[in-house]
Amino acid sequence: MSSVIETIDVSVPVRTVYNQWTQFESFPEFMGGVEQIVQTDATHTHWKTKIGGVEREFDAEITEQHPDERVAWKSVDGKGHAGVVTFHRLGDTETRVTVQLDWEPEGLVEKAGAAVGADDRQIKADLKKFKAFIESRGAETGAWRGDVDPAK
Repeated sequence: MSSVIETIDVSVPVRTVYNQWTQFESFPEFMGGVEQIVQTDATHTHWKTKIGGVEREFDAEITEQHPDERVAWKSVDGKGHAGVVTFHRLGDTETRVTVQLDWEPEGLVEKAGAAVGADDRQIKADLKKFKAFIESRGAETGAWRGDVDPAK
């Protein structure tokens, strides 16, 4: 299992940052290798990715979501992918975003990429693009402020 944890501070209020992060279909605008995400219902998404020439599709379920605090998910079709993003208010216009991803690399290309730290660099680059995206806009493209409790 491979894991990555990356953090970035964003000069936008926590509500705005969180609201934008819940707009999963906008991820291709700032995430390398993500070609498309379709939100199929309040807690399910379908992903199409192409990373290092390897195309993949998978479905994910939001397992926990609390406005302005966290969004957690896991793949539901055996792809061994899970993660959590947390949002920390640092001030009225400052937010810390932390992403933790865990996945099982498949095939030689993915295993080699994980071994040399390509995944860490990609997540760090994606967070920098997210920061530029949301700071340049100053506002979210939409919001979903529903609460998903894992105990339910």
